[in-house]
Amino acid sequence: MTPRHKGSCHCGAIQLTLLENPAAMTECNCSLCRRIGGLWHSCAPDAVEVTGACDGYIQGDRTLTNWRCRTCGCTTHWTPVDPDYGRMAINLRMFDPELRAGLPINQIDGASW
Repeated sequence: MTPRHKGSCHCGAIQLTLLENPAAMTECNCSLCRRIGGLWHSCAPDAVEVTGACDGYIQGDRTLTNWRCRTCGCTTHWTPVDPDYGRMAINLRMFDPELRAGLPINQIDGASW
């Protein structure tokens, strides 16, 4: 049976359903991620269902669109600008803390890129 982990932004306008169990999470120190404070789970787009109205922000290198709730401002996920990239990431902070409890955190030095 496929796992179905439910998460949402703070106000609940964006609903996230993760269809797999994360094995680890990533924390990045780039200029955007360090401000967002996200803990990212990278996955195939078909492993996540996102519903609700989001606003996108394409940062400086124009490779990713970061999505946030129009109402409460929570950053929920990012998608690649290139449709052939085949990966996206969701912010595990939008889920109950138990989902990420005990998961290893991979540190990404995005500030050096």
